[in-house]
Amino acid sequence: MVTTIGIDPHKATHTAVAIDESERVLDEVTVQANRSQLKTLVDWAQQLDGDGRIWAVEAAGGLGYLLSQQLGAQGERVVDVPPVLASRVRVLGSGKSDKNDPNDARSVAIAALRQPGLAVVRREDHAQILRMLAKRHLELTGLRTQAVCRLHSVLVLLR
Repeated sequence: MVTTIGIDPHKATHTAVAIDESERVLDEVTVQANRSQLKTLVDWAQQLDGDGRIWAVEAAGGLGYLLSQQLGAQGERVVDVPPVLASRVRVLGSGKSDKNDPNDARSVAIAALRQPGLAVVRREDHAQILRMLAKRHLELTGLRTQAVCRLHSVLVLLR
């Protein structure tokens, strides 16, 4: 049995709800969004029964970016659930839109369980990104220096 863990991320806290393949809630937890968030969540998830787990993070490119990248770096399987999809699951599943963190996290988990083809979160190579930014900065600095030198030579001719 694969456990699906839905996460509703916020600036201060993250709420996680684990469900089984029949959408039964196994457990839920709310953790502080700080340095120990990853360890706390992984320790909590390891106590759950199952053959494996899939982490479903709502808006993994937004508020859930750091957590989803941390989970991916740990070798966990992480999928990105769009907020609109999670909202539809919440409204259609219950007939009402009770918006609270555990309901949102459960909706994220159900959406990941039932929706095929969700985007899998890939670990980004931050070193490569920083190299590209540094290279572009050097190029821009070189162009600025070149423009200043040309301007100086024109001003010297005007004397």
